[in-house]
Amino acid sequence: MIRRVVAGIDLGGTAINFTFLDSAGRFLIDGLCEHPARSVEGPDVCLGQIVDGLAIAAGQAGLELADVAAIGLDTPGPASAGGVLSRRGSTNFAHADWAGFDIRAAVSARTGLPVTYLNDGNAAALWGHVALFGNDPDATSVAAIVGTGLGGGVIHGGRVVVGRRGFGGELGHVLIPWTLIPGIEGIDPQCNCGRRGDLESLCSLTAIRRTLLPWFLAKHPGHELARLANPAEAAKRVRGMAERGDELCREIFRVQARALGLFFDEMVNVFDPDALIVGGGAVETSAAFRDWFVDEIRRGMPTQREEQAGIPIHVIRDGDTAGARGAAIEASRTLG
Repeated sequence: MIRRVVAGIDLGGTAINFTFLDSAGRFLIDGLCEHPARSVEGPDVCLGQIVDGLAIAAGQAGLELADVAAIGLDTPGPASAGGVLSRRGSTNFAHADWAGFDIRAAVSARTGLPVTYLNDGNAAALWGHVALFGNDPDATSVAAIVGTGLGGGVIHGGRVVVGRRGFGGELGHVLIPWTLIPGIEGIDPQCNCGRRGDLESLCSLTAIRRTLLPWFLAKHPGHELARLANPAEAAKRVRGMAERGDELCREIFRVQARALGLFFDEMVNVFDPDALIVGGGAVETSAAFRDWFVDEIRRGMPTQREEQAGIPIHVIRDGDTAGARGAAIEASRTLG
């Protein structure tokens, strides 16, 4: 008997994560179900990986490909609301043939199925919202997803606010009053987008590598990370060392949390949301470190109006599968 399910496909630079959502709202795969992406080899190879991985994932979930009625796809941005990657290139998709590529239409053509598209930050934000509020038509949330860059999304009534061209929710490029963060006087946070002092310029793995770690190591040249020749490798170690209590690395994450606090304060005054949500690698840690990080976000927020002071800050559940789950939820709406 053919079952009516949708697939969620979270396409990254090196890995694809799959999930399936049935008509009762149940996810049929727990945790990660990954397949290599090979995006650096261009669209044709990567699309083949998507199709191959989908078949493998379906078998893991006890499904036939004929059971899949639609696909929800997400990728890193920038891309249009319809899934056309930027002609200037898209994060993690370095091959020249990706420029201006209509990835949604291409996946649909390869699979013969309808495909919906979200950028990865929006998809993760949608899952975070639905996990909290279900299909509440009145709930609003703002999510910041901290990774290599800073993605996120604004969700109202279970729907992603995508904007006119699909660039709604590009929260990493919102400017924040970063000079209010104590302890980083004289720092010069530059973002890849060309802005100075946006959220991503301080709150991302790229910000750690390019700005925060070099700035703190210049003040503490004897730190063990100063002995590493590879800045990217040093940056990747910061989270684990912060979790274990290293003072310099903990200070870097305090700066990131305070930047999030300033950003969330802006979002409170724009949207008055029901919840603020944070996800990504920064919070895929121990519960104790996660709680400390969220407390530091709260400390970074200016004093709120009495009526707004209780807006909760949540960490996304099942964060490593958030993109695929959000993409699947988006696709499920195409089936009515």
